[in-house]
Amino acid sequence: MKKQFDIHKIALTLGAIFLFCYFGSSQNNILELLPGAEKMGYNEKLGFHYLVGGVNFTYQGNTMYCDSAHYYDKNQEVKAYGNVHITKDDINLFCDSLYYNGKTRKAKLWSKVRVRDLEYKLTSDTVEYDTKQSLAIYRYGGKIESITSDEVLTSRVAYMYTDAKNFIFSGKVNYKTPDLKMTTDTLKYFYQKKIIQFYGPTNILNKKTKIYCEKGWYNTITEDGTLYKNASVIDQNNIISGDTLIYQPQKELMIGKGNVTIIDTSQKIEFRSNYAYSNEKTNISYITGKALVLKFLETKKEDKTVIDTLFIHSDTLYTLKDSSGKAAIVQGFHHVKMFKNDMQAMSDSLDYNLKNGTLKLYYSPIIWSHNSELKSDSMEVLFKDTIIEKVNLYNHSTVLMEIDSGKYYNQVGGKTIHAFFYANELIRTDVKGNAKTIFFPENTENTDTATVIKRMGMNRVYSSDIRVYLDSGEVKGITYFEKPDGVFYPMDQLNKEEQFIQDFKWNALLRPKTWQEILE
Repeated sequence: MKKQFDIHKIALTLGAIFLFCYFGSSQNNILELLPGAEKMGYNEKLGFHYLVGGVNFTYQGNTMYCDSAHYYDKNQEVKAYGNVHITKDDINLFCDSLYYNGKTRKAKLWSKVRVRDLEYKLTSDTVEYDTKQSLAIYRYGGKIESITSDEVLTSRVAYMYTDAKNFIFSGKVNYKTPDLKMTTDTLKYFYQKKIIQFYGPTNILNKKTKIYCEKGWYNTITEDGTLYKNASVIDQNNIISGDTLIYQPQKELMIGKGNVTIIDTSQKIEFRSNYAYSNEKTNISYITGKALVLKFLETKKEDKTVIDTLFIHSDTLYTLKDSSGKAAIVQGFHHVKMFKNDMQAMSDSLDYNLKNGTLKLYYSPIIWSHNSELKSDSMEVLFKDTIIEKVNLYNHSTVLMEIDSGKYYNQVGGKTIHAFFYANELIRTDVKGNAKTIFFPENTENTDTATVIKRMGMNRVYSSDIRVYLDSGEVKGITYFEKPDGVFYPMDQLNKEEQFIQDFKWNALLRPKTWQEILE
């Protein structure tokens, strides 16, 4: 939309073209016959002078040529027929027939109407001109085209107020230059304000951008514009849509209001909100009001590309772009919630690096995956394609695993925990500093009809560093890196004071079950 419309040049030229038709403005109301007419006479019954063959005369400052003409001096009417040509200065008008009434000061031109100056040419089948209103009208189709360039405007109807320099084109309006094409139902141009308004379905296309709306305006000087109703802008990297889109291209600003969607096609990421702000100069943008980011993740499974979606919600989501204009980092502030089919999370804020797939969560984050719940002061999530590869938990870290439908919980706690995943399932935790584990080992008994799992008891182990191997939330092995402090309690002798690690809390009610829930 940075390409400036040249329609104001069209408007100015039209004003000049039709002002010469202002027959009634002159004090000279005498028709002056010039040499060349083959025959002339006067019809007393109908009260008009007639001229035939090579007619050439001046009237109210305009020179006219035609095959024949009638002049009614009483009613101040002029009728011209055949190869009509009117000229004044650098302006020329052509048509097959013309009528002008000096009293009403209205003119009408019929058939193959052509008006041109040194820059532009207007063609139409019929043109009307009202000198009192300085209004030129064509109603049955017209074309305005530049003589010096490829600029063309066509429409079914046009109302051109030449004094006020306001112009209205309607009915399949098409405007095009080598670099820009615009189609709309109705276009109004207000020269004094340098404002173009368009109504009805409107498409604007240049070499880099495709724009659509059903109502809007554009300033030909500042290049500012506002698009309303199903507005959308498509460029090389982005698809932007919303109820209202506000553009200030010289400042490289964009504001979206109401049902805003921004899709970064190069990064496979989508932004949704009720309000969006983008500054291309600073490469910073943000969304707020039910702000939602959808990151589309691709992975290969059995030679097929599978698309998974990571949904991120926050009160406000910022996007930092790289030097090429592509989204590089997403930052969320306050009430962050995330949803993926096999992983959910929440925190106060986040920092998501789209380049390397690193997601950082701050201020008491929680991650859920299968039957596991991970908590700490801050976290770092490392993705490989769509898969969680590793989660680093820093300070006051815990990993809880629900077993036996919430009757018991296997637990790991410590200062720092490095949690490793396979196929988005927790398989190992490395605990660094103040390591604690509480788990309920199982014993499998096979009968003729079923496999029965029985809990043997509860193991509580303290150590400086611990490595825990897991399978479906069950502890399969533990490695202690220093002498552990451990105790085993049979099931009938559980010590309730040691059944849970410090600050144990299972947050099942906070876990979103669908992506829609993260917006609540």
